[in-house]
Amino acid sequence: MSRIWAQARKELIQIIRDRRALSLVLILPVIQLVMMSLSISITVNDLPIVVQDFDDSSASRGFADAFRTSLTFHVVSWPLNSKPEDAFKSGVARGAIVIPAHFARDLARGGAPAVQLLVDGTDSNTAQLVSNSARAVTRAYEQRVRATPSHAPVQAAVRLWYNPGRSSKKFYGSGVFVLMLSIFPPLLASLAMAKEGEQKTILQVYVSNISAHEFLLGKILAFTLIGLVEASLMLVVLGTYFGLTLVGNPTTFVVGTILYTVCVATFGTLVGSAIPDQAAAMQAVALFGFLLVFLLSGLIYPVANIPIGLRWISNFVWGRYYIEVVRDGLLQGGGWPAMWTRLLTIAGIGSMFYLMAWRGLRRMQLNA
Repeated sequence: MSRIWAQARKELIQIIRDRRALSLVLILPVIQLVMMSLSISITVNDLPIVVQDFDDSSASRGFADAFRTSLTFHVVSWPLNSKPEDAFKSGVARGAIVIPAHFARDLARGGAPAVQLLVDGTDSNTAQLVSNSARAVTRAYEQRVRATPSHAPVQAAVRLWYNPGRSSKKFYGSGVFVLMLSIFPPLLASLAMAKEGEQKTILQVYVSNISAHEFLLGKILAFTLIGLVEASLMLVVLGTYFGLTLVGNPTTFVVGTILYTVCVATFGTLVGSAIPDQAAAMQAVALFGFLLVFLLSGLIYPVANIPIGLRWISNFVWGRYYIEVVRDGLLQGGGWPAMWTRLLTIAGIGSMFYLMAWRGLRRMQLNA
């Protein structure tokens, strides 16, 4: 154990002495946590749209006012004699509502006036939001107009659990927390391990009496401690700025964070031992530690929405399981009954990384 701690102490001293590495460890993850969480949003406000009212009745003006009072839309003026698609080309609006003539007459007769909705499909996500929000406003207006005391439509009372305000900060804050923890500890571990190969100081390990287990465990312990410090700093930001606190049994989150930090530190050590070049090791960590976690873990969109041809890869993405643990610990509070399988999976993936790193390092020591 003394050799393991000596190896870890050596790595920690090197990090503390290097100001750039220390800023990479402590400051940059917090800055990126705030910036990325604020730059991604699940809600859209003040989308510019134009309304062309060819009926100009009290009913049609009431329908247009329904869009004006919506938080999602911002109605901009547009002349009736201009084509609505010209508003798209000029960048004035992202959608257009065209109210036909005889709108009030058809509505009074109990008919269904055909209101045209035009959406700029350049940005498919925004187009989908415009379309869904416009339909919701239309349904709400129709229910209000047609409802009578004797025959009111069935209404659903919706209550959102865990994130009732649909706050983007609470949803993406927990995901970006996982992303930052997936990048920086393995990046530092891979660079430190690859540096040993570049500068040939790894030869001292081969000729010494330290075992591969002791060498690897010392490296992993050092960068696990660094990762836990990063996690603590980011948790302070999540609690103070994002309004997220631990709910339910906190031991699930604590154990999951320790296991995941060990897992990513082991992954970085594996990459650095397999690729004795710092630039190449950095690219490998960026590919697997960032890109896969960012795209295939459920951070941006649910795993079920990933195309079937790529969805199977998400089963091997360690960040997928930790995101569920973090969101459970900060939002839901399901605890051990809901999360124990995820924790076992994280531990299993970390053990696989350690076995691969140990086998490669042990073989090199035997050859030496």
